Amino acid sequence: MTSFVLHWAVLALALWLTSQVVPGVSIAGWGALAVGSAVLGIVNTIVRPVMTFLTLPLTILTLGLFYLVVNGAAFGLAAALVPGFDVASFFAAVLGALVTGLAAWVAGVVVKPGASPAASRRG
Repeated sequence: MTSFVLHWAVLALALWLTSQVVPGVSIAGWGALAVGSAVLGIVNTIVRPVMTFLTLPLTILTLGLFYLVVNGAAFGLAAALVPGFDVASFFAAVLGALVTGLAAWVAGVVVKPGASPAASRRG
């Protein structure tokens, strides 16, 4: 349960950062941020893998670049489902997905659930 809450908090932080950095991505308030990060997590867990599988031939044909479109579509779908979480254009959705993914990855590396500081210094 702690891992889920930590992942949700990291995604919320990344989504907030995206709304500050990417023009065209806006979040109305803390409630929209909380629900938006939860919905984005669910969409990334359930819908995005299905979309990735269905578009695999096109992704291979474009040498992986179509995966950016899949990520943008998943980000836009999450925004469409949450009132107060708005994305102005498809380009903003693709850029928002990139920034959110990068920010969540960096925050996840910093937080690193279950790892002790001593273990990371030995590495």
